[in-house]
Amino acid sequence: MEKTKDVIRPTDADAIRLARTLIRSARYGAIAVLDPETGAPLASRVGVATDIDGSPLILVSMLSAHTRAIIADPRCSLLLGEPGKGDPLAHPRITLVCRAGRLERDTPQQARAERRYLNRNPKAQLYVGLGDFSLFRLEIECGSLNGGFGKAYNLTAADLLTDSPALDALAESEQSALDHMNADHLDAISVYARHFANASGEGWRVTGFDADGVDIASGDEVRRIFFPQPLSDAGELRKILVEMAKAGRAALGVGVREETSVPP
Repeated sequence: MEKTKDVIRPTDADAIRLARTLIRSARYGAIAVLDPETGAPLASRVGVATDIDGSPLILVSMLSAHTRAIIADPRCSLLLGEPGKGDPLAHPRITLVCRAGRLERDTPQQARAERRYLNRNPKAQLYVGLGDFSLFRLEIECGSLNGGFGKAYNLTAADLLTDSPALDALAESEQSALDHMNADHLDAISVYARHFANASGEGWRVTGFDADGVDIASGDEVRRIFFPQPLSDAGELRKILVEMAKAGRAALGVGVREETSVPP
């Protein structure tokens, strides 16, 4: 008998970059859980953000069936990736196999997760403080990436998550850097959006920093921009933002400003 062709491609740098882009740029996803009463699969849409290391964060009501399900059995999967024009199956998406963990209120981890979730989803401020809503962090075990027809990959947690000695310090200083950029350097953010994300339009703001890159958003549109090289120290953030602003302005022909006016 003819040997069955293996449709899974070897994981390479491009697959990892695409997978991390899908995770970091997601605003929502479909979570699949196991109903505790029937054992049947149950899927629901949830809002999504990421923790500093790339782990998905969801804010869900304790009244929801999918929330009760992950409390009873933390095993779940999360489908991310937005279809565009034409055949929805031709657009990239990733399924993450995860274990959900509820973040306890008034803990540093929960405070960081809430801050990052609201930076990505500011309208959630309306209900984040309600007693029946809780944040869950989805610990990634592995992932299945479909980059389009004939582009299937199996990825490990190490492929998908950011591992850097700079993470803790970045988490401590992230909000002040975000506030500074969004208050004083919208021109630089516009350059990042146009040059590095090939994005048009106005109103771009920074919603998150991590050791691998920066997340920006304008209304409902979200883009992921990777740094030229990952940060190994939180103190490198300013330097790399300055260099990217200068490179972007030069490429766009908008002029290079004095360093004192370049972020942050």
